[in-house]
Amino acid sequence: VLQKWVNREISNFDYLIQLNTMAGRTYNDLAQYPVFPWILRDYTSEELDLNNPAVFRDLSKPIGVVNEKNAKAVKEKYESFEDPLGMIDKFHYGTHYSNAAGVMHYLIRVEPFTTLHIQLQSGRFDCADRQFHSIPATWQALMDNPNDVKELIPEFFYFPEFLENQNGFNLGQLQISKEVVNDVVLPTWAHSPEDFIYKHRKALESEYVSAHLHEWIDLIFGYKQRGPAAVEALNVFYYCTYEGAVDLDALTDDKERKALEGMINNFGQTPCQL
Repeated sequence: VLQKWVNREISNFDYLIQLNTMAGRTYNDLAQYPVFPWILRDYTSEELDLNNPAVFRDLSKPIGVVNEKNAKAVKEKYESFEDPLGMIDKFHYGTHYSNAAGVMHYLIRVEPFTTLHIQLQSGRFDCADRQFHSIPATWQALMDNPNDVKELIPEFFYFPEFLENQNGFNLGQLQISKEVVNDVVLPTWAHSPEDFIYKHRKALESEYVSAHLHEWIDLIFGYKQRGPAAVEALNVFYYCTYEGAVDLDALTDDKERKALEGMINNFGQTPCQL
């Protein structure tokens, strides 16, 4: 698959899907849903210029520190972390770039994710301000908040329907602006959900992304996923998220085991290292 990708016999999209599959990610498990990168940082221009490198996100950095301003806080958190019991390793992020709640967050307008979201929120929609209501606002929140590290899901590159509230769900209104949450607010350069998907997919297959995608793959699936390279790249997550970090079979206490299983399922899981 690698060779095919290098020879450009398969697209960037296909390559990412294959890597996700090999790393144990699947559409059938919300806790291990395929993970895709944010690839753009320009959501406000009238026109999207894919020949301009400045419109792309830096793929060599974890999303939590794409904004240089966050790097210092993330570093300090790691260096100052001490677990008195000595069980929990140091980490940069207490949340994860891919988890079940994040998948439901993006797909809240389409079933079965709507129902799953409502179940997760004890029988009602979460408050409007926490809903996925705007692509530019979601990006801005990532840039402002080092604790929000959600990457994307594959649907952002092929499924325009998830951006529309076709079922007419009442998702509430934003507190400050009183704006009603309905269809997802698109970047200025996208004229419709279909137009967004078309341009976003084009961006994924662009020359710039083709030349830099391996840097992101190193962080998520490759050698920067753990160990000294991960520390240096500011890419260490909570210990439970890593494959093999917890031996569930060795836990004799049923309660403790259930609690840990729940945590792993809800918290997010780092893909198997390829």
